[in-house]
Amino acid sequence: MEFAGKSPYRRRGVWVAAAIAVPVLLVSALLIGQALTPSPTAPEKVIAAADPTPSSVEQNAEEPIPPAAPAPAGLPVVDYDPAPKGFPADPATMDTTPLTEGAHPTARIAAYDAPGGRPRAFLEPTIRGVELTMPIAERHAGWTAVLLPSANRRLAWLPPGGFDTVPLRDQIVVERKVHRLTWYRAGKAVRSWEVSLGQSGQETPLGRTFILGRTPPPESVYGGVDIYALGSVPDDPESVPAGLRGAHIGVHTWQDDDDLGENVTNGCIRLTRSGQRELLAEVRPGSSVVVVDRLPAPPPTA
Repeated sequence: MEFAGKSPYRRRGVWVAAAIAVPVLLVSALLIGQALTPSPTAPEKVIAAADPTPSSVEQNAEEPIPPAAPAPAGLPVVDYDPAPKGFPADPATMDTTPLTEGAHPTARIAAYDAPGGRPRAFLEPTIRGVELTMPIAERHAGWTAVLLPSANRRLAWLPPGGFDTVPLRDQIVVERKVHRLTWYRAGKAVRSWEVSLGQSGQETPLGRTFILGRTPPPESVYGGVDIYALGSVPDDPESVPAGLRGAHIGVHTWQDDDDLGENVTNGCIRLTRSGQRELLAEVRPGSSVVVVDRLPAPPPTA
């Protein structure tokens, strides 16, 4: 595929031979389009309605703002490849409260490991030409924590300035035990679909992540519908076939729906063509995705 020339992600494309060898593939590293680790231990939380205030992650306006240490010019840039080490774990990674705002860098900005902490990498407005929007997870002392792309269950802290705040109205929650994907808007369930998930040893990673961007399907086995690449990567990169190492977890369709409701993928989330088309039309990149084992049952009605 092409995007302003040959796709910058094609070097790790998925080949038909690999598709024949395994039932479902991870998203290959050819993320293009216009809209375009420790195990989590935090308790799961029931979906809550979106906060009507401007942000659901408010901060104390009277807190002093720790200064940002200068970032060395030689810091790595967060890209489609695995993110640099040193970023903190997301303490609320299993929390399914909707994240209603995203941060879009307006220029190259440094990402830190804590408010006033150590700069670890740079974030840019795009990842190889794809606009980057990261859900805002927390605010503290004038700093903003976002879900880190190309990493699992990690946060990056941003000092004031250098990014725009954009509203996020949608969220996707995936329940592994019941093989269900539910799309929420403003905290209310819109639609649910049965999905296939990662097989033993290549389980779909738990925790909060987000839609990084969309890409056309690289092979016919994907069913002819665009793919949503997520910010998450396999928990064990060595467990996937060699041709898929460096790829991201994705939400996509398949050439048939015979295995829906089963654990057969290399970690991706697979649903029907009609469901995927609806998500592509309605849910923008930057929207949060949370993978849990199962949501708690709602309390009985009187």
